[in-house]
Amino acid sequence: MKILVAVKRVVDHNVRIRVRPDGTGVETTGVRMSMNPFCKHAVEAAVQMAEAGHTEEVVIVSIGPKPANDVILTALAMGAHRGVLIETDQALETLAIAKLLAKVVDEEKPDLVLLGKQAVDDDSNHVGQMLAALTDRPQATFASAIKLAGDELEVTREVDSGRETIAIPLPAIVTADLRLNTPRNAALPMVMKARAKPLAIRPASELGVDLAPRLKVEKVSPPAERSAGRAVNSVAELAAIIADDVNAMEAI
Repeated sequence: MKILVAVKRVVDHNVRIRVRPDGTGVETTGVRMSMNPFCKHAVEAAVQMAEAGHTEEVVIVSIGPKPANDVILTALAMGAHRGVLIETDQALETLAIAKLLAKVVDEEKPDLVLLGKQAVDDDSNHVGQMLAALTDRPQATFASAIKLAGDELEVTREVDSGRETIAIPLPAIVTADLRLNTPRNAALPMVMKARAKPLAIRPASELGVDLAPRLKVEKVSPPAERSAGRAVNSVAELAAIIADDVNAMEAI
């Protein structure tokens, strides 16, 4: 069994996001980057399956500029076996990413593809579903538990009403939720060993996918600053303020 895990390099989730002065997007120059948190849970799930003897190889793939090597190395340090970087400096839309991953899936022919359910930079939650459609594979999204049962996967999903468990045949696509596991921190010896593991770099143009954008971002702006709160001396005073605000809104 082979598992392919797609990971994305994003602005570190501990960094305060800043919008560029010209409003063209989020500032990434000189900002600490790291692996998307949801992707880290997908890597951990794959490595745990390898440690349990359910898979012989865990392959990591990322799409982006050359510095995206660092998130692949993080995954290799966690226990994955080899990595592939599809190199491009373009800011790709989710459909282009899914099409590139579909090409990799066609070449690697993994039994299972794991992804984070979404990336914290755009929160699109598109790629896993698009990849399943492009590769004609069954999918399970928002996975909080994965169990191999013969030629099927039993996947527990986070849904609006709680949780549901479904069975899907392999090969399949599964997207990981934060409740799936607790990702490990790679020790220094594993980080050093990761640099000796195979890591192939391929230009995105080599895969023959149309990467032209189909959407145009008009402007990116930060949320409005929140106004300071007011202290009141009694419930009656608070009720009067609320009533005045409601009447003012109705008058607009």
